[in-house]
Order: sequence, then structure tokens, then C-alpha cells
Amino acid sequence: MILEIQKVCKSFQQPRAGNIAVLNRVNFTLALGETNAITGQSGSGKTTLLSLIAGLDNPDSGQVILEGQDLCTMKESRLARYRALKIGIIFQQFHLMPHLSARENISLPLEILHQEKIRKRTDTMLEKVGLGDRQHHLPGQLSGGECQRVAIARALIIKPALLLADEPTGNLDIKTGEKVAQLLFDLVETEKKSLILVTHNPVLAGRCQKIRNLERGRLV
Repeated sequence: MILEIQKVCKSFQQPRAGNIAVLNRVNFTLALGETNAITGQSGSGKTTLLSLIAGLDNPDSGQVILEGQDLCTMKESRLARYRALKIGIIFQQFHLMPHLSARENISLPLEILHQEKIRKRTDTMLEKVGLGDRQHHLPGQLSGGECQRVAIARALIIKPALLLADEPTGNLDIKTGEKVAQLLFDLVETEKKSLILVTHNPVLAGRCQKIRNLERGRLV
């Protein structure tokens, strides 16, 4: 297994409602190369769970184990580098740097990690997402679909062990969303990546090998 979630609990303190349990002893495993969708109603804790898997937040209790390493026990400095090397994240809102070109946004993780062959690897990713002719455009000069293609390329360029996608087509119209989804799943297959996809879209969820629904803090 590439990922193991063991008895993860997470709650938040609300001013009027008090302590609200969002995740309650959540367990699941993800095999190498497997694709899983996480569905559920708004507020059910899907994004919270994804944040815990990404190491962006810590659970109240339980373990998040990626490639044998428990993210919950790592010191922040080590966790930040491990996360940068091992986890690629695609957000609904793209989160591109507005002052950087498509090429620069894609290569940024490699620059931060002081990787080798940055130009060659960036050229390869630009070709894979079909943006070779748009590489020098800023995000503000790109369509929503093109911005998400940049975000997908940026997430994959580090060759992560795990790819996380939070509503990756949620900001796109139906036709563009279908094209971006096709690209994402094609790349996941050819790059042999493990994927966890959070979505409200049943058609998109259905493209994954497994669908897990989050209900009352538990995965069904």
C-alpha cells in the first residue's frame, strides 16, 4: 500500500456550537496506481480529509502513512520537504502565481527543490498538457481550462508518489471540465500515479476505481 489512513479523527471548535467532530476514526488504504474518489455532501469533511492526507494539517488522533512514513510524527521542516517531493495537489481555484508565465508556474516546484534538468522536464510537461504554444502566457491571459492544465502539469512535474485533486473541474464549464478530466485520467494512467479525487460530480467519481462516500465523519 502506498497510503494508509488509520483511525483518523479531526474536530474543530466553533464559537457557538462548541466542539464539532468532522472525521471520526476514518480508515482506508490506497494501493500503488489506484484511483479513489471521495464524495459526500458539502461540509461532510472531504476537503479536511484531503488536507490531512496532504500533510497540510494534523489530525487530533490517528495516523497518515505515506510510503511507510507517518506524516503526523514528522517535524515541520522535514514534513514540508517530504510533502514537496511526494505529494502533488490540484486545487479547484488553480492557485497559480499570477506574475509567472505558464512555463514558470510549472517549473516552480523544481526550482524550489533545486532539481536537475528543469528546462527539459518543463518542456516535457508542457507537451503532455498541450500548452507548448501558450507557455509564455500569464494566468490572466489563459482560459480556465488552460489554467487547470498548468496546475495539473505543476502537480505532476515533481513525479509525486501521490496525486490529490480537490474538485479539479469545479470551476470549469461542462465541456471544458470533461476535457480536463480526460487529460487528468490519461496522465494518471500513463504516469502510473495513485490518485485521490474529491468531487461532487458522480460522473467524474465514476471514472475512479473506487468511490468512498463520507457520511457522519466516516468513509462508506
